[in-house]
Amino acid sequence: MNPVETTQALFERFGAQDIPGILDLLHPEIIIDFYGPEVIPYAGHYSGLAEARQFFETVLSSVDIHVFEPEFMFSEGDRVAVKGHLHLTARSTGRDIRSDFAHIIEVRDGRWVHFCDFMNTVQAARAFGPEPL
Repeated sequence: MNPVETTQALFERFGAQDIPGILDLLHPEIIIDFYGPEVIPYAGHYSGLAEARQFFETVLSSVDIHVFEPEFMFSEGDRVAVKGHLHLTARSTGRDIRSDFAHIIEVRDGRWVHFCDFMNTVQAARAFGPEPL
């Protein structure tokens, strides 16, 4: 698979909540960076397959996914850029997260080796944080 096909396959497995299938498409040296404050349960830096499993399990157990829709995806060499829209609900509070997102992905040997996730983390922090006054 080329880098875009690998990314599309991983997104399909994410939508199916197929953690073993996701892990099959991750390089053993995978690095995941999800930028945002600690109130977002899955924000942080993850390194290696065990931590990547923790990241994906935390995401999938923390939110209900209503929309995860890539708008466009393109690659240059082994790097893939994705822009899209999402609508999630934080399970802990029942509050919505609606945001555009951007992913920058690096693929090595047909597997993701680096994944950076950017979204409106203010929306996510509000959804997971304490009830506003």
